[in-house]
Amino acid sequence: MNILLLGSGGREHALAWKMAQSPLCDTLYAAPGNPGIADHATCTALDAADHAAVLAFCEDKRIGLVVIGPEAPLVDGLADSLRAQGVPVFGPNKGAAQLEGSKGFTKDLCARANIPTGGYERVTNEADALAALARFGAPVVVKADGLAAGKGVTVAMTMAEAELAVHEIFSGRFGEAGAEAVIEEFLEGEEASFFALTDGSTIVPFASAQDHKRVGDGDTGPNTGGMGAYSPARVLTPELTGETMTRIIAPTVRALADGGTPYNGVLFLGLMLTAKGPQLIEYNCRFGDPECQVMLMRLESDLVELLHACAENRLGSVPAPRFRDATALTVVMAANGYPGTPEQGGAITGIAAVESDAVKVFHAGTAREGETLVASGGRVLNVTATGTSVSEAQARAYTALDAIDFPTGFARRDIGWREVAREKSAS
Repeated sequence: MNILLLGSGGREHALAWKMAQSPLCDTLYAAPGNPGIADHATCTALDAADHAAVLAFCEDKRIGLVVIGPEAPLVDGLADSLRAQGVPVFGPNKGAAQLEGSKGFTKDLCARANIPTGGYERVTNEADALAALARFGAPVVVKADGLAAGKGVTVAMTMAEAELAVHEIFSGRFGEAGAEAVIEEFLEGEEASFFALTDGSTIVPFASAQDHKRVGDGDTGPNTGGMGAYSPARVLTPELTGETMTRIIAPTVRALADGGTPYNGVLFLGLMLTAKGPQLIEYNCRFGDPECQVMLMRLESDLVELLHACAENRLGSVPAPRFRDATALTVVMAANGYPGTPEQGGAITGIAAVESDAVKVFHAGTAREGETLVASGGRVLNVTATGTSVSEAQARAYTALDAIDFPTGFARRDIGWREVAREKSAS
């Protein structure tokens, strides 16, 4: 079948790389794609916000499956437009995508369905937010309600930090995403990410990962879209995974179906593993970035078969996802200035020389200027490696990273540090 992949980041490069391996995939198109995706797909200038143009492209190219990579087109309702014209699509409808589109929507759903999560208050102005802060005290979590590219959440350890976060939200830093905010209880524990596939009725576990959100080593500095990740997150044990499926994911899927907005796609949970068990931090309605890169490095199953079965509401008819018994770890090479204003145009060389069966470099924010590959975003490359342990995968990833010439870029040097420390203590 012909497939259309929407997106241009590292997540979409990983999806394109894996889907192109499927015998079910005839021609893979990507819109808009990037130089790395172009190795696996035909890139085309197509605006995902123009639903009519996307539908016309699907008809012209006889597209049998659309895979929507980023969250914005999902929240915008593109999946609804495609389904209305009979085009199979992997990704939730607009109503269900509010799980990511509105932090307040998700917290209210959790309250109705008795899903374990931190206490919260929804606020619509700075005065009410400051009053809520006074009730919660520090530490506290402050979230812009809408989509903010992973940068609208502040884990404030002091009241001064919390008050500044509130001021930034309601002063317009995040645009419409900051029209509302959620003040949320601070949860103690270790974070992990978990992913499940669902067609609205059948639910299957996919994989786990652990992301590193802060820009600096030792988890310091401001939040980013993610500076690296590894998979699996062994801290998320089979017992905790079962509890997550039973107490968080299944009630969510039921609640959405009961509300008339059945969920079709991948559910991405940010979890806090607390003394009381897993608690939901947030939902995302698409594959994580950079978590997708490490999960797909381990995936043995045919990704197209899984995504197409979801899109056609027959997930229960295909084998469950299978993964290699290996660890994958990715390190983000970002442009200097990120997560503020990144330096654009820096030349990059040396990628082809570092790639092997165990190392893959996914393009996240790159462009071509003639024959030269240059940085065109904040997060630029995802240097990804596999190994028998986190320590081995980490060593391979950093060896590859150090051989890439990107003078205007930087990376954290401690991705996977928690698990590396656990491995050392167990040896």
